[in-house]
This record gives sequence, C-alpha cells and structure tokens, in this order.
Amino acid sequence: MPRKNAFATLLMPAALLAGCSMDMKMPSMDSFSMESLWPSFLNEEPKITESKKVKVRPTTKIAIRPSKGEKADQPLVNPGSPPTLNSTNFVPPKITSGQETGTFVGQKVKMLRDELKRMQSEITRHNKSLQKMRAQTKSNAERYHNSIGSINSRLQVGTTPGNPFLVKQWNIGQQQLSKIDGDIGKMNSLANAVAGSSTMSSYLLETTRAAYGITGAIDDDHRQLAILEDEVNRTVVLIDRLLNELSEDIARQSAYVSNERSNLTTLSLAIKNGELLGTSLANRAYAPRSDYSIISGPDPVSNRSPLVVIRFDRPNVQYKQALYTAVNQALKRRPDAGFDIVAVTSAQGSGAKITVESNKAKRNAEAVLRSLSEMGLSLDRVRLSSKTSRSARSNEVHLFVR
Repeated sequence: MPRKNAFATLLMPAALLAGCSMDMKMPSMDSFSMESLWPSFLNEEPKITESKKVKVRPTTKIAIRPSKGEKADQPLVNPGSPPTLNSTNFVPPKITSGQETGTFVGQKVKMLRDELKRMQSEITRHNKSLQKMRAQTKSNAERYHNSIGSINSRLQVGTTPGNPFLVKQWNIGQQQLSKIDGDIGKMNSLANAVAGSSTMSSYLLETTRAAYGITGAIDDDHRQLAILEDEVNRTVVLIDRLLNELSEDIARQSAYVSNERSNLTTLSLAIKNGELLGTSLANRAYAPRSDYSIISGPDPVSNRSPLVVIRFDRPNVQYKQALYTAVNQALKRRPDAGFDIVAVTSAQGSGAKITVESNKAKRNAEAVLRSLSEMGLSLDRVRLSSKTSRSARSNEVHLFVR
C-alpha cells in the first residue's frame, strides 16, 4: 500500500511529559465559536517565572514515518478480549425428609422444611437462567469479535475512506455490542431476584435457630431441627456465592462494554479515513501509575515546547495518524496528562488579513480537538487558546502537554 503524505511535524523533546498541571476544563463542543474560549496570548507564550525556568535539550524535528496501519502485521484496533465469565453450576443441597412427631415443634419443623424446598426451587430456576445468560453472552461476544475482525482485516490492507461495506459491518458490530449490554441488564434483573432469595434464606435460618427455644419439643424434634439448620445454612452459602459471582460477571462485562464502545468510536474514525489509527485513547487515559517511573529529564512544559506542530499550509492536511501516535505515547508516559491546543496565526499582513486568518486557525484547532475526541480522549483534559506569531508563515496548530 503506498505511503500517504503527511504534513504534520512532530516535535519530540528529550523529556516529553514532565510538568505542571492546570485546573481549567474544556467547555462543550457547542460553545467553540464563542470568543471567550479563545484567550489570546498575543505574540508570545505565557511568561514563566524564574523559579520555573529550566534548561531543556534542543528539540529535534522528525519526519513522520509511514502510519502504523500501513506497516503493522496485525490489526491495531482489536476488540479487547471479553472477560471470562464464572462457570459455577449452583445445585442446591438435598433436603432430608423427616417424620411426624405429633408435637407443635414437629409441625414447625415441617413448615420450615417446606419453605426451604420452595426457596431451593427458586435457586434452581435462577441457576438455569444464569447458565443460559452466560451461554448467550459468550455467543454475542464471539459474533461481535467476528464483525470487528472483518473490519480490521479490510483496513489492514487498505481501503477507500468511508467504505460503505465497512460502515455496514460497523453498524452490525454496534448492534451486537448492544446485545451484550442487554445481557448485562438481564444479569442485573437476575441479581435483584437472587438478592430477594438471599434475604429470605437469612430469615429462614434465623427462624430455624429460634425454634430450639420453643417449649414442648422432644429429642427427635431437636435432631430434625439440627439437620434442617445445617441444610438451610448450606443453602444460604450457595445463594451468597451465586450473588457474588453474578456481581463479578456484571462488573467485568460492564467494563468490557465501556471499553469497546470507546474502541468502536475510534474504529469509526479509521473507517472514515480508510486507515487504522490504534485503540481508543480513553483506554490509555487510565493506565496504572507505575508508568510514571519512565519519566526523566528536564521539564519541557515550562518552556512550552510543543508536542506536535501541524502546519495548515495546504488543503487536506493529513495529520491524524501523527497526532494519534504523539498523544498515545504521551499518555503511556503520563496517564493523567492534559493537553493545550493553541491556534497560531501569522502576524504578517494587514489587520484585516490577520483577523481572517485567525478565524481559520481557530477552526483548524477545533478540527484537531474533534479528532482527539473521536480518538477517545476526554474533552475535559483539553483546553483551547489562540495567539499570533511573527515567525509563523502559515496557520498552525500547536499541541502542548500539561
């Protein structure tokens, strides 16, 4: 597949990500056109106090290499492996039949034994429903993976932007993921039913133990009560295990579906562009803090060294792969990093021309922000600003890590 042209220049300082964080949050997408979103830095970056200034190594301009989608051996937008569901088959313990003793306590024991039988019948129904749900969820997950896998295979060898076949496959994948989400809803309903049985089982256990204090019992009554108490207790434990496994399955499936929705959003961008980018940045944003250990070197953020410079000096600038790669690497090094997008306008020319070009630069910055959102980056981690520069010869968008 021929290499696509890319006109973004990636600036990569030696220490990419150290620096201070800021508290400003990104407004909604609908308010981008408001001038208040675009604080102007005039012709320079915010001044840094002497206490914050540090020496940094010179930045190096690196030409953008072929995209990952062009040179990878395996699909890059793989759906995450579905979590393994628990597999316990919950079979209630057998109930020992008793004999009539003719006493009031003996009648109480018989009544409690009948209640236990009804409760165990409920558990048997719950167990059948659970096993059916597990099989259905597994089947839906396999169908979903097959749909996404076919999209990846097509993108891997290259295709046209917005290929309608891939769009149709993406829609099918989204429907299948919705079915998995529906399975989670059924599991929640089952968990509520099991919770009701758990409450009933606890009450039955307390009532059985309280029967020991009833007067007028014979030895055989207490013998049967002891057997019944043991069977009720084992049923209580079984119900608790069923409820715990259900809760684990629901939590794992919910996290899985959430991640896959982010990946589907990123995959839709790949279909739109006709090439792969990678997994959703949302999955990278909450990586373990152990990644902090690889950060070293001076603080480039205080000196405002840009992570990415995109020059819009011609129509249809292909910057998304370079942008994704840079932000993905940044989040690997510092999972909680925020980003500043600065629309840079050339200060050369008349005032009217600068005003027109400033509006274009802001629209370019908004387009970059939308691209980051489509890649899975949360908008509350990004802020917009604008400035003019005498050194810029065309409109540019700078991306900074903070």
